[in-house]
Amino acid sequence: MVLTVSDGVSAGTREDTSGDQLEEMLTDLGMSVSRALVPDEAEQISTALRSAAANARFIVTTGGTGFGLRDVTPEATMAVLDREASGLTHAMLAAGLAKTPMAALSRARAGSLGSTLVVNVPGSPKGATESLEAIMDLIPHALQLLSGDNRHH
Repeated sequence: MVLTVSDGVSAGTREDTSGDQLEEMLTDLGMSVSRALVPDEAEQISTALRSAAANARFIVTTGGTGFGLRDVTPEATMAVLDREASGLTHAMLAAGLAKTPMAALSRARAGSLGSTLVVNVPGSPKGATESLEAIMDLIPHALQLLSGDNRHH
């Protein structure tokens, strides 16, 4: 599931380019992808995450991870996560910093909500795709572990 967090996209005044690119990446991996969008409102983000986790094994949010006054995706995500996966956020940060010092401004979070993996990525198309690429190889194993399959590879 791709959840776009954006006042502009939810109001219909901006295109959801990041969401489109993330959907394409996940579809290319063979994942079935649903889409949703919400404005930059913490309660609406948290509610959307809880609702999506009932039907999705993986949720990637795009948008609202920066220092803007309305950027509240990390806080809304942390409000619903059962466990944080800081290693995933560190991997995304390291990959981003290898390309631009601006990556240090991302406040993205990742973790589990029940048996669902939730990952925040930036709202810019480049930042979103680069962040997801940085952890793409880890997602299948994380989902396997969250499903209760604890066999080690």
